[in-house]
Amino acid sequence: MATVLVPLPDRDFDVTEVAVPWQLLTEAGHRVVFATEAGAAGPTPTCDPLLLTGVIFGKLGARPEPISFYRSLEAAPEFRTPRAWAACEEPDFDALLLPGGHAPGMRQYLGSERVQQLTAAFFAADKPVAAICHGVLVAARARRADGRSVLHGLRTTCLPRYMERSAYLATFWLRGRYYRTYPAYVEQEVTAALAREEDFQRGPRELSRRGTRDDDTAAFVVEDGRYLSARWPGDAYLLGKRLLAQLAAAR
Repeated sequence: MATVLVPLPDRDFDVTEVAVPWQLLTEAGHRVVFATEAGAAGPTPTCDPLLLTGVIFGKLGARPEPISFYRSLEAAPEFRTPRAWAACEEPDFDALLLPGGHAPGMRQYLGSERVQQLTAAFFAADKPVAAICHGVLVAARARRADGRSVLHGLRTTCLPRYMERSAYLATFWLRGRYYRTYPAYVEQEVTAALAREEDFQRGPRELSRRGTRDDDTAAFVVEDGRYLSARWPGDAYLLGKRLLAQLAAAR
């Protein structure tokens, strides 16, 4: 059994990108440890509520199965009593999962120096690291001893600019900058951290179809050594499966 660390903000993380990997990992017998800034002394973490009801006209939210996983997750002891980021150390874990989300509350986690330090430690230890969507920003911002990003020299994907821009343009009239977490697009910041422009892999163009537990046709994951990356919630099942394979190989 492996122990997987999942750092989270207090609020606004993506439902699918957290609940789906958690479901797959726990079904396989692995232990998931959640961590927030204050840990159990702070609030119980909560997802972006619009992803449960629909961002606009009941659309653009999580699918029913990931929502059902999230409802189970809400009652899980490891979720209700998370550790503090400061109390987490890389040697205590076998892998790291960096989920995404785009709403304002995500900045607490995406900009955390402590989470970035932990991420750098996992890369230095050559342990499995799986990042999805905005979670790739954490890795892009994490620094090696030489000052470069831990992604420098690796291949990666992340939330593509066309996806982020399309969601923003479709909803800004009602939600404003809800889909624009930072002035720069995620893809722009991630590619700036890489050694070569061609190390960024955008994947097949997709705006609606998502991978499922039984069908990975529409999903896309980049695997470079121990590092796994994915674009958006539609890739969450495949990312979870690839992480399970990494854990099995490590054993």
